Amino acid sequence: MFGNIRAFIALRLPENILSSINKIQEDLKLFRLPVRWVRPENIHLTLKFFGNISESYKESIGIAMSDCAGCCSPLTLSAKGIGVFPSVARPRVIWAGLSGQISLLLSFQDALEKNLEKSGFKKEERPFKGHITIGRFKDRVNSERLTEAIRKHKDFDTEIFNAKEIILFKSDLLSGGPVYTELLNVPLTQKE
Repeated sequence: MFGNIRAFIALRLPENILSSINKIQEDLKLFRLPVRWVRPENIHLTLKFFGNISESYKESIGIAMSDCAGCCSPLTLSAKGIGVFPSVARPRVIWAGLSGQISLLLSFQDALEKNLEKSGFKKEERPFKGHITIGRFKDRVNSERLTEAIRKHKDFDTEIFNAKEIILFKSDLLSGGPVYTELLNVPLTQKE
């Protein structure tokens, strides 16, 4: 018997990148923004958020992931800059941006989205904007203070890293924050 799970596909970030992002989070805390910060162990780059789905879909998701991963070599990326969605006036998410093989990341994510759509999953209507969520706003914010925090960190840049695998995660929402459990891990395997 299968139950429902909250699930998403993401790229895992290496420890050194998580450490760099955590340092930025600590520095941003000095601005006293009303933000619930993402715990370092939960920071990732989301490629597809499903929401609540039946756990029975795990196999078809795995096939779609494998089909795409076999056509893509590891992606060379870095975290770069800080911003917010949707706007400084009404922020909901604070994020670290990306640099590196962005066009390949966008192509890969689009192929993954199309493969999942063929398997019956609804295609995301909003365009994919690759980013790393580092916090979520709990309340309204002083836009001048937020603008200053973003400006101060506009030059944030991590080391380059290779994203070598895509992962299907289950997300359990608990009182202490979400707990992510890896369900499937598929390496990016295209030979150069």
